[in-house]
Amino acid sequence: KDESLDVELVNINSSSRSIAALIAKEVQIGFSDGANTVQAVSQGASVKLFQSVTNHLVFSIMATQSVKDLKDLKGKKIGITTIGSSTHTAALQALKLAGLAQSDVTLVPLQEVPNILAALVAGQIDAGSVSPPTNSRAKASGFKELINLATDGPDYPSVAIAATTEYMSANADVMKRFVKAYSRGVDRFRRDKAFGIASIDKYLKIGDPAILDDTWTQFSKYLELPPYVKGIDAVILEVAATNAKAAPLKPADIFEQTYVKQLDDDGFFKTLGK
Repeated sequence: KDESLDVELVNINSSSRSIAALIAKEVQIGFSDGANTVQAVSQGASVKLFQSVTNHLVFSIMATQSVKDLKDLKGKKIGITTIGSSTHTAALQALKLAGLAQSDVTLVPLQEVPNILAALVAGQIDAGSVSPPTNSRAKASGFKELINLATDGPDYPSVAIAATTEYMSANADVMKRFVKAYSRGVDRFRRDKAFGIASIDKYLKIGDPAILDDTWTQFSKYLELPPYVKGIDAVILEVAATNAKAAPLKPADIFEQTYVKQLDDDGFFKTLGK
């Protein structure tokens, strides 16, 4: 509202679906990740990331107590939301750290992150790729955290914000105001714990004070300010390993950081927290 933006929030539960909605012009701005954006651009989509949310994979691989470590996932069932989602990307990164490939496990698409915990509880899967607050709930339910990729994984643009190049070109002022509004929101989220926790509970309906506190603590560490996108070079190489069309791509083909840089050069980010 401070930036005179009239915004409708639309829940889209995976990066691949968010990009599809952007291309179909069902939304003008959408959350995505590095890998799905590289895949889309390699297929000719005119979309780009224009700011990051986090350059960490804010996911944990939670497992039953019988799974000793990441290497023990070989031959096991791992829950994700959908193929091509950020949960899928996180699972692949964890497997890579263990020297395993996707073919070494069975990935089970479960549509929503809470469904992954439900499947763990029901014994339908051995492990799952989950984000806060579900990782906190899983710990409280007695499941083992094999790895927290946010702290022990590589730099990776796991959550960023994208738009079509057509929309960005026609709405440069809107894009800049969006980045300002978003950044002010993150700044307040970090500084005002009560506000941050209330915001989380408003949308995620958690209720449990301990899990709310842990969720706020995790996200307040990993949200980027200034929200530059980092780590795209590694993502391009990763995607190019199975998609030759991605090999010629450069970081500039994937992200447009003009708006963040302009605000940074103007000293906007130095005014936050004051």
